Formats: sequence, C-alpha cells, structure tokens
Amino acid sequence: MDDNIQFIDFPYEEVTFRTTLTKKFANRKPYLPPNPSKVYAFIPGTILKVHVKDGHKVKKGDKLLVLQAMKMDNLIVAHRNGTVKKVYVKQGETVPKRHLLIELK
Repeated sequence: MDDNIQFIDFPYEEVTFRTTLTKKFANRKPYLPPNPSKVYAFIPGTILKVHVKDGHKVKKGDKLLVLQAMKMDNLIVAHRNGTVKKVYVKQGETVPKRHLLIELK
C-alpha cells in the first residue's frame, strides 16, 4: 500500500467518512453564489452594441448591450433597477463565457 495516501474526514449528512479525494475534486473552484449586481456573458461572443455608460440609471428590462453569439444577436437587459457602476466591455470586443460585462449598483 502507498504510504503517501492522504485521508480526510468527509462529513455527509450525519455521518463522517474517512476517504481520499481525487486531484480534480481537491482543486475545484469553490461555489460562489451569484452576485445580483454583476452581469456576465452566458455564452462566448462579440459585443455588437453597448446601450449604457457608467453612471446611467436603468430600470428592469432596459437594454444594456447586444451580444452576438453563434450568428444570433442576444439582447442583454437589466434584471433589476439600478445605476450602471461600470461597463467592462466595448463595441467589437470578443468575450468568453462568464466574462464580466456590466456592474450595477
């Protein structure tokens, strides 16, 4: 048996198991709850148009930007009322999935 095996106590419900972890599991990113103030790209694409600037007041449903992905134009709208704290993208920019686009306050 390998003497370098690292066992951990893994609590699950009301039982604690003594086990090992795979590298993939041990190196995973921790879950972070979504921040309602930040708008992220849900798919990789290109920013076709930005409808707001820093400091603009927006209402729920107002246009924020257009993200083109897979030959489709996706209108990104405000999901709540607020003020645009910062716009992190500009027209023509290519963004990956989960890229921060706009932050509201």
